[in-house]
Amino acid sequence: MTEERLVVVGASLAGLRAVEAARRKGFAGKITLIGAEPHLPYDRPPLSKEFLTTDAEPAYFRAEEALRSDLGVDLRLGTPATALLPGERVVAVGDEEVSYTAAVLATGATARNLRGAPDLRGVHTLRGIDDASAIRAKLAPGVRVVVIGAGFIGSEVACSARRRGADVTVVEAAPVPLVRAVGERLGAACSALHERNGTLVRCGAGVESIEGTESVEGVRLTDGTTLPADLVIVGVGVTPETGWLEGSGLRVDDGVVCDENLATDAPGVYAAGDVARWPNPLFGQQMRLEHWTTAAEQGMLAARNAIRPAEAKECATVPYFWSDLYDSRIQFVGVPEADEIAVVSGDLASDSFLALYRRDDLVIGALGLNQRRAVMKLRQMIGKRARWDEALAAIAS
Repeated sequence: MTEERLVVVGASLAGLRAVEAARRKGFAGKITLIGAEPHLPYDRPPLSKEFLTTDAEPAYFRAEEALRSDLGVDLRLGTPATALLPGERVVAVGDEEVSYTAAVLATGATARNLRGAPDLRGVHTLRGIDDASAIRAKLAPGVRVVVIGAGFIGSEVACSARRRGADVTVVEAAPVPLVRAVGERLGAACSALHERNGTLVRCGAGVESIEGTESVEGVRLTDGTTLPADLVIVGVGVTPETGWLEGSGLRVDDGVVCDENLATDAPGVYAAGDVARWPNPLFGQQMRLEHWTTAAEQGMLAARNAIRPAEAKECATVPYFWSDLYDSRIQFVGVPEADEIAVVSGDLASDSFLALYRRDDLVIGALGLNQRRAVMKLRQMIGKRARWDEALAAIAS
């Protein structure tokens, strides 16, 4: 009988949860965890928040001994996968080939940089520990920081820089921050947190160039303004890490294309986390999510489906993300493409509000500022396809 061998490519949250889920499911075969970074699996959300504002160590999920002994993992860190050979059921890691009977691809994404940006000291993206450590080393009172991109990562970095006493300007090309994530009206309300905490936000301003000789000196905008800068953080999104799959035969379209069970075109190969694009049956639309909760949920599900395909379950999840800005927590559940958005608690100029998103007669989303319990209750309701009137009644009760 062939020995079962699970290979997990990607040693971040989704990859680790895949390993843990396989063992909990009773998988007794060999598990190999392959990671491009030299670091043990760690928690990424703190990197843009408390890691930048304190001297905290990275938040590692498990010690190396626990991975090797408790979970029985063949751990390959600092060794990125270089090819997938589905016909041979092999993952290539440089000159070495690692065979599998089942595989989970959880390689995540890489931070985008500005096209044509010069290689200057003081210009950074933020994706991993090394990026965050370099940024933290430069943050200090009076340092002039320009954050390019007012998404959640850019906003969290701006918040952390303000806490360290830096002078911060956020530059956003769109007329309103977070339009795609939460909609125009609610994006403006979230952006107001910056203004109330002394962070300047420049919307509708594109970046013409980043200027400097050896180190960054400023950011020139398309309106002709130049913002002086000692430190620039580029937060303009991420790209799924799929380059290593070229020639594998897997369909790649803004991520690895999967079915509703997270299975790819290759037998025994599943995908999870930032790299997976799949049809979410709960909303009837294709999704690729870059959320902590989704990565954890999909990592577990992909592993269970990979090792027990006859028992495979579909990935019908309600998207959920949160962001801690200054002394507030923003939470969003569901999807933002709605027929109506209604503020049902508080008001948008305050430090606490709740908004619901309606499509046809269903509640499909909710955004809360300092409304933790209500948002999580609504996530459950959206998952059960609750009607709009049911959601309104639940909030009123």
